Amino acid sequence: MYMFPRSYMDLITVSALLIRAISAQQTPFSLDSDDAIRASAKTLAYDLMKFYHGNESGQIPGILPGPPPAGDYYWWEGGALWGAMIDYWHYTGDTTYNDVVTQALLHQVGPDADYMPPNYTASLGNDDQGFWGMSAMQAAEENFPDPPADQPQWLALAQAVFNTQADPSRHDDTCGGGLRWQIPLSNNGYDYKNSIANGCFFNLGARLARYLDNGTYAAWAEQTWDWVRGVGFIDDDYNIYDGGHVRYNCTDINRAQFSYNNAVYLLGAAHMYNYTSSSSTGSSNDGTGNSSVATAAVWADRVRGLVNGTLRVFFPDGVAVEASCEQRQSCTTDMLSFKGYDHRWLTQTAQLAPFVADQVLPVLQTSARAAAGQCMGGADGRTCGFMWASGQYDGTTGAGQTMNVLGAVSALLHPLARAPVTNTTGGTSVGDPNAGQGSGQLLPHYAPITAADRAGAGILTALLIAWAIGTWAWISVGY
Repeated sequence: MYMFPRSYMDLITVSALLIRAISAQQTPFSLDSDDAIRASAKTLAYDLMKFYHGNESGQIPGILPGPPPAGDYYWWEGGALWGAMIDYWHYTGDTTYNDVVTQALLHQVGPDADYMPPNYTASLGNDDQGFWGMSAMQAAEENFPDPPADQPQWLALAQAVFNTQADPSRHDDTCGGGLRWQIPLSNNGYDYKNSIANGCFFNLGARLARYLDNGTYAAWAEQTWDWVRGVGFIDDDYNIYDGGHVRYNCTDINRAQFSYNNAVYLLGAAHMYNYTSSSSTGSSNDGTGNSSVATAAVWADRVRGLVNGTLRVFFPDGVAVEASCEQRQSCTTDMLSFKGYDHRWLTQTAQLAPFVADQVLPVLQTSARAAAGQCMGGADGRTCGFMWASGQYDGTTGAGQTMNVLGAVSALLHPLARAPVTNTTGGTSVGDPNAGQGSGQLLPHYAPITAADRAGAGILTALLIAWAIGTWAWISVGY
């Protein structure tokens, strides 16, 4: 026998449950079988590519509409988009968008084939360049079809990005080392060193180390990890904080946490674990007897710590939440794309470091179901929002939101796909260890002015003034 709710709060609770039930029925996506997942991913990929216009007449290949105010998206998110689409192809086998992806990735390489196109210098950060480099690295690891022989190759492009970021012009002694956020000194943010810029560099170094079995890349990755830990951007509980300013020696740490930081470092750590565990000595060796990289056991502990920290902060109830902005509904366009990286790179972490698979994969499945379950808004009945845990479409729409759900859904097919390959396990991409060298600077780099510099400048100024007065006096006497 039906009983009316005893209070207004009971009514709200019943209504919320009914809304969730109706929402679940309305979602057009099913994850109940591999074929259903593949069909859902295909629809999501189609919806995502509707935000891209670079393959249309008169448009610029590679980028999403922007940067602001011309459109919502900064240059870096185009690079991130192609990583998601490469994963889509890798997991589903659908080649529909491969030519578009190849065109996009090659169009933005810039004159030195290092993902520093002059048109985007004004907003070019190390992290921006890093995301394009990581997508190129992913293409090599997943054997995405190689470009024509006369075009830059995926592995060489990833090496070029790494080499430009390893260039001495990108590094200084402020804060004891580390990359700055921005590349040109004129950019807002050049005085800031942060986790994401150094995380992309660490990530690329770790992946190149594994792909090429090269200790030099591994040593760079280890050094970067040690710096980030030492400066306090990653604490003992594996919280990853945003960054700090060089004028305060990076001690003014901004403690905001963003999930893509965790994803970037976790994937890099998983590659370092996989790389070191494949060595007979349990540590890296660059061919000269140098074993400066931590053992596989140490990297396994780091992977576990990062997994625990990531699930604790960003999957509190088993569903992805962007903790720093979601509750306040203050997420920027950039932040609206972070959840997809979490799902995709946590999945690869489970492949490369199988000891965390039982902990990670069930959470990703729960979160993916929540992601697909809230895609029911919009005129076509399948627009995806951002706040997955609510179970309801939140009214937002965008490339980031759709890219997130595509990443979460397509990664569920990981048992059908190979783990990232190396150049000895089937990788075909051609590399160039010298790619990008010497092209790391966009503008001249100047060391910080010191007291000695000021004193020297003062002496030089005094001498110039004395010379000018003497010359004027000589001229005056002569006449």
